[in-house]
Amino acid sequence: MKIRHFLYNSFLIESGKNKIAIDPGQNLWIFNLSSLIPETEWKSITHILITHGDPDHYWQADRVAEASNAPVVCGKELAKVENGETLLVDPRGRGLTSWIPFKDAHPLDIGEAVILGDVKIEAVKTVHGPISVPILWFRIRKQPGPGERVGIGSVGFKITLDGKTIVNLGDSILQTEWAGLKPDILMLPIGGPGDNAWTMDVSDALEAVKLIAPKMVIPCHYNVAFFWIKNIASADDQLFKREVEKLGVECSIMRYGDVIEI
Repeated sequence: MKIRHFLYNSFLIESGKNKIAIDPGQNLWIFNLSSLIPETEWKSITHILITHGDPDHYWQADRVAEASNAPVVCGKELAKVENGETLLVDPRGRGLTSWIPFKDAHPLDIGEAVILGDVKIEAVKTVHGPISVPILWFRIRKQPGPGERVGIGSVGFKITLDGKTIVNLGDSILQTEWAGLKPDILMLPIGGPGDNAWTMDVSDALEAVKLIAPKMVIPCHYNVAFFWIKNIASADDQLFKREVEKLGVECSIMRYGDVIEI
């Protein structure tokens, strides 16, 4: 099995005939506004998983689905049914004003699972925290909730294929319900900027590792760009790695395009 990382929470998981894309979103650096997962990879993707509807996680989902004809798995709040047709929030729409059809969409509630080919995908509880971003001398704050686009459809995934399990927690604050998941690989955010953050920080992520008891951890969604801000959601990944390894758990720090094999 091969895992590739493309910043934020964007990953490709390849094993045998399966190529799973997690969060095919947009790079938000104003000098490189491009797809996180390279377009050269789109056609060969077999499964698309969306942890929520923010642009860095969701922006390219419909385009990847069109190029690959792959099924899309997401949280139920990202979808609705009208006249028997499943619609998802428009990845590049404004707010919740537009919804578009996906050919093969599988919205899941927490605890629900779907088997697509020989891949099992189960929805895991996540909670997206509020976003607070400095813009010039202002600070923009968005609170997830009913009628809000921020964090819509927030969900994590437990993926089972070829005898291995991978848990990806998207953007989430710490949840006690994660206890005992025990995956082979855990992908979790560590770049929460203090109180009222939209994700865990290093301290909370370490608590999550203790709860979940994985064999290997991949930290993500930290030290990333946001428009003209070069480094938002800052975190000390080397500190996190040292503390994880004290727990007897392997930790892999991955940069853009890095590959690991397990």
